[in-house]
Amino acid sequence: MNSTPTDVDVVVVGAGPTGLTLACALRLHGLSVRIVDRADGPATTSRANFLHARGSEVLGRIGALGALPQESLRAMRITSYLGGKPLMTVEFGDPGMGTAAPPMVVSQARVEAALRCRLAELGVTPQWATVVIGVRHEEHGALAELDDGKTIRAQWVVGCDGTSSVTRRSAAIDFPGVKLSERFLLADVRLDWDVDRGGTSGWIHPDGLIGVMPMPDPSGADDLWRVFAYDPGQQEVPGDRDILERIATILPARTGRDVRVRDPQWLSVFTVHRRLAERYRWGRILIAGDAAHAHSPFGGQGMLTGIGDAENLAFKLALVVRRLASDALIDTYEAERRPLAAQVLRGTSTVTRVNIASNPIGRFLRDRVAPRVFGLPVVQRWMTYTASQLWVSYRKGPLGARGSKPRRGDRIADLACTRPDGTHTRLHGELGGRWALLLPAHVSPGENVAVVQRRLGGYVGLLTYQGDEMMLIRPDAHLAWRGAHTAVTELDRWLATSLATGKSR
Repeated sequence: MNSTPTDVDVVVVGAGPTGLTLACALRLHGLSVRIVDRADGPATTSRANFLHARGSEVLGRIGALGALPQESLRAMRITSYLGGKPLMTVEFGDPGMGTAAPPMVVSQARVEAALRCRLAELGVTPQWATVVIGVRHEEHGALAELDDGKTIRAQWVVGCDGTSSVTRRSAAIDFPGVKLSERFLLADVRLDWDVDRGGTSGWIHPDGLIGVMPMPDPSGADDLWRVFAYDPGQQEVPGDRDILERIATILPARTGRDVRVRDPQWLSVFTVHRRLAERYRWGRILIAGDAAHAHSPFGGQGMLTGIGDAENLAFKLALVVRRLASDALIDTYEAERRPLAAQVLRGTSTVTRVNIASNPIGRFLRDRVAPRVFGLPVVQRWMTYTASQLWVSYRKGPLGARGSKPRRGDRIADLACTRPDGTHTRLHGELGGRWALLLPAHVSPGENVAVVQRRLGGYVGLLTYQGDEMMLIRPDAHLAWRGAHTAVTELDRWLATSLATGKSR
């Protein structure tokens, strides 16, 4: 690759949650990064506002969780009303699965701010008002073309630039999908009324669903709410004043509550689409987050899935850039993450269709069957588990394996561990920018550490734990390999094969 003043290892296009997470993780692995965004500056509106447990885990691993748990709400209850009476209540409780990471109601803007703070600690600041108009390949890398005529050359370009991604379009990656709904109105406003702020409330109404969610309120007034209202049958594109007036009209009409709407913080309109990119890679150009998959907002899975994409991709790019792995390893990113996105999209699409059902069968299922089913404790535990994404496993992917649990590709819980100096720690806190080699307590490391560090370039931490086997844990907390602590040759062979071919044998 030709050396120029603008050369970097990776250009990240888009400074939203996915792009910022990716940039942080790449820096932790020692790569040089430029992150650019067409916006004039950081977003101040909330947009997504759920961060489930896996998202909190990822931010914790890369050191970006900061004060978010203290700033967020734990309003993880959803109550649905029909005809003014409570229909069903769903409680999102502790997801278990060996995590201390809390699910949070928190503004996407605050998540991005925490990520930017962490990225600044790692020596990188997003370049705002930097418009990428196209990306293309060079002989040994990729190039991002800017609207001012300048270019940025890098070994890899990753588009985290949203559903209208320039990166994806430049790479000629199809983004098929379907429209799931007519328009929704969205408003972050202050409401004077007597609704409990302990959770989300939704009202089923013949004219359309309306829901409210308490939002963290920096002013301390505790009257800031997110309002979302299904408003089908409307053709005109509303302005901010129209949205506010419409919300003020239909909120009391559909809820049956006396309410005063004031002080709008953000007003928007959207329709729900489900889209999934046909592929995530074109040579040295990749896509992640909303550039690769567009979700319904129901369930809070969009931001969560994008953050997971970034963590999965970062350590693989790092190994390839440092020439410790062939670029076949990058193909495992799509192989592991795209099936997950497809599964999540099916789930969020189903929830959307149920919520806006207008035909008699759909209404019957929503209004009569769903309350009985979702009221069962076992179903509520399943919903908490599903929303958390702590269940995600790559065991069926190219780096996975069959056999007894835990299998290669499975997520490993946040185990209690001990460092070589005797300091007690937790597994997930040792990851993010490093792999972890776990050995049974009181077992000598032998040659294992040297073998792993040689294959992975030194980004490995040695830990002991109360277990019977040696385990190599990926930076994203998934199991890479396990076996007897004496199986040095087997471990070395597995690493050599996996890093060279992107396949586990």
